[in-house]
Amino acid sequence: MAGGNPLLRDFTKQGAGSAQQSHGTQYGQSSYGTPYQQPGYQQPGYGQAGYGQAGPYSADRLDSMYNAPAAGTNQTGRMTYDDVIMRTATVLGAVVVGALAGWIMPVLTLPGALIGFVLAMVNVFKRQPSPALILAYGLFEGMFLGGISAMFESMYPGIAVQAVIGTLAVFGSVLVLFRSGKLRASARATKIFMVALMAYVVFALVNLGAVLLFGFNIRTDSPLGPWLGLAIGAIAILLAAYSFVLDFENIKRGVEVGVPEKMAWSAAFGLTVTLVWLYIEILRILAIIREMTSN
Repeated sequence: MAGGNPLLRDFTKQGAGSAQQSHGTQYGQSSYGTPYQQPGYQQPGYGQAGYGQAGPYSADRLDSMYNAPAAGTNQTGRMTYDDVIMRTATVLGAVVVGALAGWIMPVLTLPGALIGFVLAMVNVFKRQPSPALILAYGLFEGMFLGGISAMFESMYPGIAVQAVIGTLAVFGSVLVLFRSGKLRASARATKIFMVALMAYVVFALVNLGAVLLFGFNIRTDSPLGPWLGLAIGAIAILLAAYSFVLDFENIKRGVEVGVPEKMAWSAAFGLTVTLVWLYIEILRILAIIREMTSN
C-alpha cells in the first residue's frame, strides 16, 4: 500500500476487492436463489399461498434469524482483530521455538539468519500470504535470535531478558497510545519514515560489509566511539515504533473494509518482522551501554 508499511502494501487493496466480490455474492445473487426481478422470480402476494407461511422469509424464520448470534469469522470470511491476535501469537510461538533451538545449538545462528532473510523477502513480495512460509520465517528467524542472544548473554549476563522487556515495553506503549487515539500516522510523517528507513538500510549494508571485509564496526569503532552506535540505535527504535503505528493503521483499516481472513497472516508477519528488528536494536544498545559502564 502506498504510504503504508511496505510489508503490507497490498493489505487493504486486495481485501477491498475480495470484500466487494463477497458482498455481491451474498446480496441479490446465487446465495439466496433467483435474484429479484430476474426470470423465474415470483413474489407471492398478500393472501396467496406461501405468504406468511413457513419459508425463507416467514415470520418465524425472521424471528430466529434476529435472535441468532452474530456471524463469526468462519461465516463471514472477513478478518477480525481476534484473527490478527491469534495469527501473531502463532508466528511468535514459532519464533520462540526457533530461539530455544538456536540458544541450545549456536551453530544454527548463521543458517537461521540466511534462511530467515530469504523467507522474509519471499513473504514480502508474495501477493497472497502463505501461512507455511510465514511460520517457517518465524522458526528460522527465531534460530538467529536465539543464537545471537546466547552470544550476548555470555558476555553480558541478563541482557536477553532486559531486551525482551524493552521490546514489550515499546510495543505496549505504542499500542496504548494508538488505541487512545493519541498516536496516528500521517502522510508527511510516513514520507519521512520511508526516507529514514532507506537511509538506515543503506547504512546497515555498508556497516555489514565493513565488518565482514575489514572487521570494522562503524557503530562502535568510528572516531565518535559508542555514541554513534547509541544514536543510530535510538533512531532505529523510533523507526520501529512508527512501523508499529503503520501496522496498526493497516490492521484497523483492513478490519473496517472487511479484508479476507487470510490477510491476518500478513498482519502477523508485519508485526513479527518489526518486533524482531526492535529486539535486535535494543539488544545492541544494551550491549553498548554495558560495555561503556564496564570500562
